[in-house]
Amino acid sequence: MQDAERTTENTTSGGGGNPGRPSEHRPDPGIARIREAAAGVWADPWWTLPNLLSVLRLAGVPLFLWLLLGPQADLLALLVLVVSGITDWLDGKLARWLNQYSRLGELLDPAADRLYIIATLVAFVLRDVVPWWVAAALVLRDVVLTLCLPVLRWHGYEPPEVHYLGKAATFCLMYAFPLLLLVQEEFPLSEVVRPIAYAFTCWGGALYLWAGILYLGQVVAAVHQARSRTRPA
Repeated sequence: MQDAERTTENTTSGGGGNPGRPSEHRPDPGIARIREAAAGVWADPWWTLPNLLSVLRLAGVPLFLWLLLGPQADLLALLVLVVSGITDWLDGKLARWLNQYSRLGELLDPAADRLYIIATLVAFVLRDVVPWWVAAALVLRDVVLTLCLPVLRWHGYEPPEVHYLGKAATFCLMYAFPLLLLVQEEFPLSEVVRPIAYAFTCWGGALYLWAGILYLGQVVAAVHQARSRTRPA
């Protein structure tokens, strides 16, 4: 996790003013940091090929969910999921090949992953593919970590870097979901694929929760460090 704190010039005034109340000449440092982070996103180029692929992935989420819950066209939904996985791999490659990194891309890419995971879990619960408490645990993990992001920004930190456990968890879940879709239809190898699908689901879910605990520990450590740094001697 990189410390994104920017040094700012502090002005002090004499007299016995209230130290807990910011003076009109001294902007709130937390607000300044949030504005600075937002300015960094806006300053980056938006219309890049990797960002376009990420936007297409996001646009596929409602189509994917409708295919699962409306006509229950599992094979078409599986095709959307496969295309999403290919574009996920491709936008990272293009960003490196074309040197088109951007903060917006760093936000869109994991957002698309999370939305596909949440959409799949919602559909699977409604169709009784997985128990509701499994989906609730995984969704709650994402909700908690999302709420941690503004806390990190407030204390001057960038979002934590993706941990290798988080990558492994996403990898397992992205294999588990297509396999779970496949076994909803009876085919000659369904009895062989079914235990593999549930194994990937168990491994991916456990790693996903454990990676979330590690991320939360990073957030707590960062907030503690920021507060100890600003605490008066």
